[in-house]
Amino acid sequence: MSNEVIFFIAFNVLIFGILIFDLGVFNRKKHEVSFKEALIWTSVWFGFAMLFYVFLRHYGHLIHGIEDLAGIKKVNDLYNHKILLTGTDFIADLKAYNKTISLQYLTGFFIEYSLSIDNLFVMLLIFKSFDVEKKYYKTVLEWGIIGAVIMRFVFIFAGSALVHEFHWILYIFGAALVVSGVKMLIDQIQNKGEEEGTTNRRFARYVSKFLSVFPRNVKGHIGFRHKNDGKFYFTPLFIVILVIEFSDLLFAMDSVPAIFAVTLDPYTIFFSNVFAILGLRSLFFLLAYFVNVFHLLGYGLSILLTFIGSKLIFAEWYEKIGIDSNVSLFIILGIIVLAIIASLIFPKKVPVQDQQPQRE
Repeated sequence: MSNEVIFFIAFNVLIFGILIFDLGVFNRKKHEVSFKEALIWTSVWFGFAMLFYVFLRHYGHLIHGIEDLAGIKKVNDLYNHKILLTGTDFIADLKAYNKTISLQYLTGFFIEYSLSIDNLFVMLLIFKSFDVEKKYYKTVLEWGIIGAVIMRFVFIFAGSALVHEFHWILYIFGAALVVSGVKMLIDQIQNKGEEEGTTNRRFARYVSKFLSVFPRNVKGHIGFRHKNDGKFYFTPLFIVILVIEFSDLLFAMDSVPAIFAVTLDPYTIFFSNVFAILGLRSLFFLLAYFVNVFHLLGYGLSILLTFIGSKLIFAEWYEKIGIDSNVSLFIILGIIVLAIIASLIFPKKVPVQDQQPQRE
């Protein structure tokens, strides 16, 4: 068994162990997540992501089992890292390699984390459209995250295999991202939120035709066996989980190709995706308190998608003008920060009918 497989298995056992433990222990008591709790857990998961960056910065070579100069060159060529190697100094080349993949991981993490913000708003719309009680949000999101990690594994490694076999697919990915960015911008201008809600309800009705669905939620369970007829029923919460998984499937079609603009290493892409996804649940509750404050984030994300798509299409030109992984990271962070600042400077206007009447 190769070093890559061993490391990958150990990583996933740890991640799923944490998720299952959290689901079975900390989530035993259903409750509405407070702002303080959301802030703490968002910080914890973000901290874990940064610790993994530190690990890659010093020990990233362990993932592919690099032990000599030939190993560095092999991985460098395989994933087209384009690292300037000395070819004679193993320590110097190892440091250069670890620095490169750690920055690629960090850039991929922020891309996924940023794009996830738009998906979180979609999740909030799903919860509202299905009238899910807030105390059940955490359970639904936990199961949604487990499904998302599995889907990302399939998407990333299948996509990586295709890219290595047919490099021109990167241009298709890039064009798709540019189209998605433009579409997102148009949707922001036209405010297509209600249309998305209608699509989600149609999907739920379609799925319900093939499953035995109980008419109401039962103590936060996603399924149960009825004591009267002995028949197994899914609850409406299970349908909501399926809808969220369906929305994440569509979202992954944008976010996964986006990180191929940063690196072709499927392991680095997967790790950055997983850590971003792990922080989504707590970030969701945090953003729920600011859903109307950062109203211009959608515009920033549309620009972000367009930039990343163009980087895939015109990769060589971007490299010639000096836009490498380091510069890309600052551009990505800059777009998001500017969108947040613009949202604060130009707050969303509240319609007159939604304003609270003033007391005299």
